[in-house]
Amino acid sequence: MWVMVSMAVKGNTTVSPSSLSSSRMPNVVNVGALFTVNSVIGRSVKPAIAAAIDDVNSSPTVLPATRLNLILHDTNCSGFLGTIEALQLMENDVVAAIGPQSSGIAHVISHVANELHVPLLSFGATDPTLSSLQYPYFIRTTQNDYYQMSAIADLVLHFDWKEIIAIFVDDDYGRNGISALSDALSKKRARIAYKASFTPGASLVGITEMLTEVNLMESRVYVVHVNPDSGLEIFSVAKKLGMLNSGYVWITSDWLPAILDSSKLPDSDTMDLIQGVVSLRQHTSNSDIKKAFASRWKGMNSFNSYALYAYDSVWLLAHALDKFLKSGKSVSFSYDPNLRHPNRSELQLSRLRVFNEGDKLLEAITNTEFVGLTGEVKFGEDKNLVHPAYDVINIGGSGVRTVGYWSNHSGLSVVSPESLYSNHSTGDQRLYSVIWPGDTSDKPLGWVFPSNGKPLRVAVPYRFSYKEVVTKDKSTQGVRGYCIDVFEAAVNLLPYPVPRKYILYGDGRKNPSYTNLVNDVAANKYDAAVGDVTITTNRTRIVDFTQPYMESGLVVVVAVKEAKPQPWAFLQPFTVGMWLVTSGFFLLVGFVVWILEHRFNHEFRGPPSQQVMTILWLAFSCTSLTLNTVSSLGRLVLILWLFVVLIINSSYTASLTSILTVQQLTSHIEGIDSLASSNEPIGVQDGTFAYNYMVRELNIAESRIKPLRGEEEYANALRLGPKGGGVAAIVDELPYIELFMRYTKCEFRIVGPEFTKSGWGFAFQRDSPLAVDLSTAILQLSENGDLQRIHDKWLSAASCSTQTTDTEENSLSLSNFWGLFVICGAVCIVCLSIFFCRVLFQYRRYTPDEEESYEIVEPESTTCGGRRPLRSISFKDLIDFYDKKEAEIKEMLRRNARRAARESDEDIYSPS
Repeated sequence: MWVMVSMAVKGNTTVSPSSLSSSRMPNVVNVGALFTVNSVIGRSVKPAIAAAIDDVNSSPTVLPATRLNLILHDTNCSGFLGTIEALQLMENDVVAAIGPQSSGIAHVISHVANELHVPLLSFGATDPTLSSLQYPYFIRTTQNDYYQMSAIADLVLHFDWKEIIAIFVDDDYGRNGISALSDALSKKRARIAYKASFTPGASLVGITEMLTEVNLMESRVYVVHVNPDSGLEIFSVAKKLGMLNSGYVWITSDWLPAILDSSKLPDSDTMDLIQGVVSLRQHTSNSDIKKAFASRWKGMNSFNSYALYAYDSVWLLAHALDKFLKSGKSVSFSYDPNLRHPNRSELQLSRLRVFNEGDKLLEAITNTEFVGLTGEVKFGEDKNLVHPAYDVINIGGSGVRTVGYWSNHSGLSVVSPESLYSNHSTGDQRLYSVIWPGDTSDKPLGWVFPSNGKPLRVAVPYRFSYKEVVTKDKSTQGVRGYCIDVFEAAVNLLPYPVPRKYILYGDGRKNPSYTNLVNDVAANKYDAAVGDVTITTNRTRIVDFTQPYMESGLVVVVAVKEAKPQPWAFLQPFTVGMWLVTSGFFLLVGFVVWILEHRFNHEFRGPPSQQVMTILWLAFSCTSLTLNTVSSLGRLVLILWLFVVLIINSSYTASLTSILTVQQLTSHIEGIDSLASSNEPIGVQDGTFAYNYMVRELNIAESRIKPLRGEEEYANALRLGPKGGGVAAIVDELPYIELFMRYTKCEFRIVGPEFTKSGWGFAFQRDSPLAVDLSTAILQLSENGDLQRIHDKWLSAASCSTQTTDTEENSLSLSNFWGLFVICGAVCIVCLSIFFCRVLFQYRRYTPDEEESYEIVEPESTTCGGRRPLRSISFKDLIDFYDKKEAEIKEMLRRNARRAARESDEDIYSPS
C-alpha cells in the first residue's frame, strides 16, 4: 500500500525558499495510496486512510491551511503492476510516500526512493531486511518481523519444544521472516527442522503435496508465515489430511488475526479450520481515542491492526509536514541527469524528479512523536517503532481469546505491556492455559516418530570383551546385553512407537573407538548410539545424551598376594608406644588399688614379697575381679579401669581380626597419584576414553600406556608385572572392573577411590527429542526398580574387597586412646590424694601407747584450751602408721579420745 504525498507544483517550476513566505502554507497536498484494494489488508486500510485524510483536513492545529488530496492506485495483487503504479505515482513530484503494502514491492521502490530522496512510510512491509542501511529512506510504521519472530521463539521455548517446521510463502516477506525466526530459535538452542515453502499463488495441489511431505516428519510444531489472502488454504488442506487433530501444534504470525479482525463475525467454516491455533496479533493499546475511532466504524466492516497503523501513518506524515513547513523549509525538485537520456520508453522516466529537501523531511519524520490509535508513535535509533509488542491469542469455539502478551521489554506475560512499562517490571513469563487442536488443554508433545518408513538407525558397539554389557546376538534383534535391555525397557515406556534398527559398530575382533562412534552420530551416519558410551565433556558438545543409566568412574587395579603367617602377628594391633603405655597403666592401677586397699583388705597384707606378688597379680587379673575390693576409692579406680580395658580389648580384637585376614599389595601403587608419578606401564581398555584422559588430563606419557582388549589380557598383564613385560596397574571404569573381579575371583584389588565421576548414557543427535523422553523413561525405570533388576541380571558380581590396607596402617597408636588414659590417670591421682589426706589427718590425731609412760605433763605449756600441741611428722612413723590396719587405727583414736577427755576432767578439778 502506498500513500503518496506531493506538493501541487505545475510543470517544471521550482519553488525556491525566497519565493515562499514562512507564514504561508500550500492550499493542497496530494496524498497517494498504492495497495491492493480487493485484499484482506486493503479492505480494512482503504476506509482507515480515508478517515485519516478527513481528520487531518478538519484539524485546526495540524496543517490548518492545507488540505490533503487522496490519490488511489490499485496494484491488483501484482508485484509488477505494483512497481509500475508506484513509478507512475512518483511522476507527481511526491515529497513522501506511505507504503507500500508488500515487502517485495518495498524492496524495489526503496531503490527508487533512495535515488529520488523520497521518504517511504510503510505500514504493511514487515520484512526485517528493509531496516538495513541499504534503504535509508524506508521508514517502517508498523512492527518489524524481527520482533515477531523473537516472540514466536519465546513461545516455542515456553512450551519446551526444540524443533519446529516452518511453512512460508517463498518471497521476500516469507523468506526473510523465517530467516529471522531461525536466528531467534538458535539463540535458545532450538531450530527449524524443515523449511516448507510454496510459491505465491500456489495451487491446492501444490499445497497438498507440501503438507503431505511435512506430515511424514517427526516434528508436530508448525509455524505458518504466509500472506492473509492465501493462509486459510493451508488449514483447509491440513484439515483434509487430518493434521488438525490432537498432537499437532499450529502457530501463525499476525496474518491470521488480520483475517479474523477484518470481519465482524467470521463464518463457522473458517473457525472450524483453525480450532486450537495459537497466533500473534500486533498489540495496540486500548486507549480512549482508539475506542472513539472504533465507534465511528459501526455499521462498516471491522478493522485490523494494519488499518490502525495506516491511520497513524497518515497522521505521522501530517505532523512531520506541519513541522517541516512551519520551520520555513521550502519544497523544490530537480531533474535527475541519469534519467534524461533520450530513449523511446513509454514509461517516461524522465518525468521523475529528485526531491531536494527529502533528507530534511526524512529527519522531521523520524523525530516526530505523538500518541495515535496504536499507542505511542516514536522511532528508535534503528528507525523501528519503540516498545514492540504482540498479543498471544488462541482460537477456540466461535471466538478468540487472549492468553498473554509479548513485548521486547518483558517477554511473555499475562500482564499488558503498558502496565509493565509504567511499573518498570518484567512480568512473570507465563501464559494462560491454551486449548490445542483436538480440544485438549494438555500440552502436545510437539513431535512423533516419523511415519515415513525409516526406522531409527541405532549404532551398537560390537565389543571383543565384556560381552555382558553389549554384543552380537543371533536373535531377530541382532544384539543383546545389559545396555540393550535398558534401552528396550526405556523405549517401551514411551507413549509412542519407535521403530528401530540395530547396526553393529566394529568387527568384534577388538573394541571399537567410542569417540569415532559418537562422531558418526553427530555426522548423521546414525540416529543414536546405544551401548556403554561414557558421557564426557567433549562428547556432550556434539551430541545429546540421555540421563545416565549407569554410574561410572575410573579406578586403579593392582595385583595382590596372600599374607604369610606371622608368629608375632598378635603384637601388630598396637604400636610399641601403645603397648608400653598400656602395660604401664596395668602396673599403675594395680599399685594404686593396693595402696587404697592395704589398710582395709586382709588379702592385701603380709610379707613384702607377698605384697609385690599381690600387686602383680592384681595388675594382670583385674579384668576377672579375682581379688575383692572393700574401699570405696579402690572400687572407683577399678571400675573405671575395667571400662578402659573393655574398650582396649574390643579395639585389639577388631584390629587383630583385620590384620589376620588382610592381603598385601605387591607394588607401591596406592592410587592414581602414585601411579601417575611413577614410570611404570599402565594398562587401559582398548577403544575407551581412558586412554585420552590419561594422556590429555593427567599428562601421562603415551609410551607408558598399553591398550588391552579384555579380561584375559588384563589378568596376564597384572600377573607378569612391569618387570615381566606386563603392567603395574590397570585403569578402567568401575563397571568393567567389577566384571573383571568376577572373572578372576577377586585375585586383584582396587586401590584408591574413583578419580573421575561420569556415567553411561545413550547418545543422540543434537536437539533430538528422544534424548529428553528417554531420560524421563530411565528415571522411571530407576524409581520402579527395573533398572536395578536389569543390572543384577547381567552385571551382578561376587563380593570382593575393593581396598587393600597396609598392616602398619591398621595398628592402633596411643593417639587413639590418650583421652581414656588421661581420665584414668586423673582419677587415680584424685583418689590417692583423698586417701593420703585422710591418712595424714588420722596420723595427727594418733598418739602411740608406748609414748604415754614417758610423757611429762607440764600444765604450764598447754594451750589455754587444754589441747596438746601438734607433734612433728616423722616419715618412718608415717609409714608405720599407714601399715597398721584401719581397725587398729580407729581403736587407738578412740582410746586417745577417752584419755584426752579424762585429762580434761582432771585439769578442771585439780587445786589451783
